[in-house]
Amino acid sequence: MRPILMSIFALFISMAAFPQKEAKPKTENKKALRFMVFGDWGRNGEDKQRETAMEMGINAKAFKPAFIVATGDNFYPGGVRSTRDYNWVASFEEIYTAHALQTDWYVVLGNHDYRGNPQAEIDYTQIDRRWNMPARYYTETFFIGGDSTQGVLLVFIDTTPLITEYYETPEHHVNAADTAAQRIWLEKTLQGAPSYIKWKFVFGHHPLWTGGGRMKAPEVAELKSLLRPIFEKYHVNAYICGHEHSLQYIKPQGFTHYFVSGAGSETTPVIIHPDGGQFAKSINGFMDFTVTSDQLEMNAISFLGDSLYNVKIPRQ
Repeated sequence: MRPILMSIFALFISMAAFPQKEAKPKTENKKALRFMVFGDWGRNGEDKQRETAMEMGINAKAFKPAFIVATGDNFYPGGVRSTRDYNWVASFEEIYTAHALQTDWYVVLGNHDYRGNPQAEIDYTQIDRRWNMPARYYTETFFIGGDSTQGVLLVFIDTTPLITEYYETPEHHVNAADTAAQRIWLEKTLQGAPSYIKWKFVFGHHPLWTGGGRMKAPEVAELKSLLRPIFEKYHVNAYICGHEHSLQYIKPQGFTHYFVSGAGSETTPVIIHPDGGQFAKSINGFMDFTVTSDQLEMNAISFLGDSLYNVKIPRQ
């Protein structure tokens, strides 16, 4: 038998002996809204920022988030000076380069951002297609699976000016903020949510509950006394923040669930909060959220790609 015929015959025998299975496409729940959340990240790639960004890209390729939320402290140590600040390149553009991360980012300000020029982060909305911060506080509405009767209200707030201590430190430029106007706006926004809104999520920078080093800090108590009554009154399903450099899930008594996702770069020690703490981990990472008509699911993922914690919360 000629060499070519022998090769073809051998290939045929091989295929017959080991039948090839067709790869089945992954099933995807199209009646869900998916998004990723992380915070406290802008360190020019250091403190595992770059590694976390790489894993976010890998995860997003499979998870397919509709958007990404950044929970503040976007640029260390002192925010940005302008829309032309090199930090935009060193801490954002050249770090989150994966194709799957080229989606809409919704961003809030953190206390370190207030050490620079907060308005520059708002103005960058007009420069970068994925960066969205139209104001210091704002809202977005999404629909689950395109169903106009299944709305999700996202409320992005500006927590730094709500805390007294930042007015006592001149490096934080908070004096121009109208906190009374923001509180009025927040209540009106939540109270006036249309009937098709099935979920209400509020995103900010500072936690109301934390098992981190700020557990007993005055800022936590101050923010809790201000915001918790509003969240309970208007049935906010979840408050999601950063500030503490860890991943946490806390469910105290009441209606609202509390998540901390601030492990985008540097991490700090954390414990399970004694008042309703369910999960706490001091490791670089982020959170995936999947929202359906009747359930919120959170998956905490490390920079190594490990699933650290998963919780499924029915809609009340």
